[in-house]
Amino acid sequence: MRWRSRTTDPFGRNPVQIELALMSDPGGREANEDACGHWHSDRYLCCVLADGAGGHGGGDVASKLAVSHVLQGYAARPAHHPQALEALLRDTNRELLAQREASAQLRHMHSTIVVLSIDLQERQALWAHCGDSRLYAFRDGRVATRTSDHSLVQSLIDAGLLDDAGARHHPKRSELYSALGTTGDDLQLSVRPDPWPLDGQQALMLCTDGLWEWLNDDEITTALALAPGPQAWLNDLGERVRLAAVDKPGHDNFTALALWMQA
Repeated sequence: MRWRSRTTDPFGRNPVQIELALMSDPGGREANEDACGHWHSDRYLCCVLADGAGGHGGGDVASKLAVSHVLQGYAARPAHHPQALEALLRDTNRELLAQREASAQLRHMHSTIVVLSIDLQERQALWAHCGDSRLYAFRDGRVATRTSDHSLVQSLIDAGLLDDAGARHHPKRSELYSALGTTGDDLQLSVRPDPWPLDGQQALMLCTDGLWEWLNDDEITTALALAPGPQAWLNDLGERVRLAAVDKPGHDNFTALALWMQA
């Protein structure tokens, strides 16, 4: 699936063009508990991706609820600043907790989430996340920045006790410090504090851990360099995950949403 957008620039610059692609695969599991989606107006674009868990179908409910609540909230009030994104995620967390209270079957559900907001007129991006679903930003064909997971292995990496390669094989690599569905002060959210300028050719990717745990930054970047477009890029990444996980028949769902920009 592809989406292209142009917006009128009040300063006479060429309009931003965005091409968007989606990929979601159940991996080696019967159910896909990932969810993703996007909403846009003439000025704003919001993309969101979530990875749910919780048993008894709770993961599927949690991820879909998170995506739909974020998109509905953003569409109702597309305020493009860090405080608005944080408030939107906190409101989504409250909604998920309320749904847990209403159903004993869903009492353990939770979800990671990553949200991207783009102001097409100002050529700026902002993002926020909770858990270990990630956003990668690429400039000049290289990873310029990516989000930092709220996880045990990330804390070990930050402390210099583990590297990225070791994190992918750590027995507790799925242990999160925070996800939507967390109560009180234990909820950790990370929001980019300043706008990310969208100048020239850039790429952004939101993805769940079912993708990045099999592919390091170099492999993702190599696939980007070889791809003629965002859908081909995601298709290549999907094939690389399947190849890497060939000996792991029960490997996780993997989902990605990619945006290519030309300003």
